[in-house]
Formats: sequence, structure tokens, C-alpha cells
Amino acid sequence: MSVPLWGWVAVLGVILVMLAVDLVAHRHAHVVSMREAAAWSAVWVSLGVAFGVIVWWLFGAEYASQYFAGYVIEKTLAVDNVFVFAIIFSYFAVPREHQHRVLFFGVLGALVFRAIFIAGGSVLIASAGWVLYVFGAFLVFTGWRMARSRHEHPDPSRSRTVRLFQRLVPTTPNYHGAKFWIRENGRRLATPLLTVLVLIEVSDIVFAVDSIPAIFAVTQEPFLVFTSNAFAILGLRALYFLLADLVDRFVHLKLGLAIVLVWVGAKMLLADIMHVPTLLSLGVVIAIITVSIVASLRATRPAPALDVTDDVEATTSPAPTTTGGTS
Repeated sequence: MSVPLWGWVAVLGVILVMLAVDLVAHRHAHVVSMREAAAWSAVWVSLGVAFGVIVWWLFGAEYASQYFAGYVIEKTLAVDNVFVFAIIFSYFAVPREHQHRVLFFGVLGALVFRAIFIAGGSVLIASAGWVLYVFGAFLVFTGWRMARSRHEHPDPSRSRTVRLFQRLVPTTPNYHGAKFWIRENGRRLATPLLTVLVLIEVSDIVFAVDSIPAIFAVTQEPFLVFTSNAFAILGLRALYFLLADLVDRFVHLKLGLAIVLVWVGAKMLLADIMHVPTLLSLGVVIAIITVSIVASLRATRPAPALDVTDDVEATTSPAPTTTGGTS
């Protein structure tokens, strides 16, 4: 797959324009409603799908299939980010109206770090093809570990990142609107919002260690790995606001994500023995996630409300009278 320089420039231009549009649309701090999050999610998904159609038109069905497989895998694994973001925001009591600002800069940093990781991974694969087996084994191990710890949740109070950051950077304990930095008594201090941003960036780097090798399992084309990552990550903010209030219901989703990692890792390890078509691999990933979501929603559906009318009537109605003769 040969992508000219202008192709890379055009993609980066689209990403920057969309980030600018998003920043302007959310320039005033406000609580993002479910309806607004759903609308933005539709915009980001439509953009990702439209780019896949362009890949299909320019490079053919196989490369488009690889792009969509990478996009779905990254979008799926991003749900795990949502769980962690919800825990971090809750622990630090981040005002809901300022959460979008943190996530915006978090996504910006994620795109930069992932571009670096993808470039490094592509160089490694090009110079030492056996690295793919290392990636595959790592994904299988990560999936197994995720399955074992699926009921555990990260604890920000024990985060070494937070302790190190607060030790190195003078920090005020109070929020000051949407500011990351303030000046107090002549000293430049970080606000808790900056601490949250740093923790989210570090968390995303950890997630990237899993998700990028997973995409290399379906394509080794740097252009497709980056674009599938980028277009999936761009919708992460809207995805968070769409699912933040529902994370407690996805009780089986982490197991589904673990199975996905094992599946793509095994596919990578067995690539020389058995070829799995890209569309089949994509179908398996979609099926796993669909089953885990449906099972989660069924397991956590609210109990049907009891109809107490009959009980009330039964307790308030007079007892039946009995008649009987006297002997």
C-alpha cells in the first residue's frame, strides 16, 4: 500500500480541522447532555466510516476491511478507557462541566503518543518480523490477565503517577474553574485538573500498549494502523459522555474485551499456520462484543416494578363473612 505524502497531510488536516470544530463547539464550559453526546458520537462514527469508504474506493476492499477491523478493535477497547475515566473523574470530583476540556487535551496527547508508538512498531516489524510473535504472545497474556482481574478496578488513591506528579509539581488542592495552572502568592501552581489530565494521559499510554499491537494483528500498514486509531480515538470524548452513566451495567464487557485480545493475539501467533480472512476476524470481534454487551444488559436490567395495587386491595378489602347455623 503506497500512500503519497499528500495523503498523510490531508488526513492530518482533517483531524486538526475536526479537533478545532470540536473545541469551538465546546468553548463554553457546560455539562454535556446524553443527547449532545449521542449527536457527536454519530458525527465521529460517520467520519470514521466515511474514511473507510474512501480507503475502499482508492485502495480496494481488502485494505478497507483491514481499516474497519482496526477501527472496530480500537473503538471496542476504548470502552475500557471509559471505565477508567469515570473512576478518575469520580475520585477527583471533577465538575462535569470541565470534564470535556480534560478529555479534549487527553485525546490530543493520545494522538501524539500513539503516532509515536505506531511509527516505532512499524520500524520494529519492518526490521524484525519476529516481533509480531512477541506482540501476539503479549496480547494473549494481556487478555488472560484482564479476564482474571475483570472484577477489579483501578484505585487512583494508590496511583504512583499522582504521587510523583504532586511531589514534583506544586499543586493547589482546589479547582479554579477550567484552569490547569494558577498563580498564587507569586507561585505558579497546578490545579487538580492538571493532575487528572496527567493521570488520563498515562492511562491512555497504558491502553495503547494493548490496542496498537491488536491493530497490527489485522494490518501492518502504518497508514491504516494510524488512521483507524485516530478516527476511533477522536470519538472517545463523546463515547465517554454517552456511556459514563451506564458503565455499571456493562458487567461482562471486560470479559468480552479480554476474549478479543486473546483472539487477535492467537491470530497473530498462528498467522504462518492458518490464514484468517480480515472480514472473518472482524465478524468474530463484533460477535464477541455484541454477546458481552447483550449479556451485560440482561444481567443488570432493572427488576420489574411490583404492582402493589392488588396487594393494597387485598389488605383493605373486608374479610369475607361466613354464615352458619346454630345447633
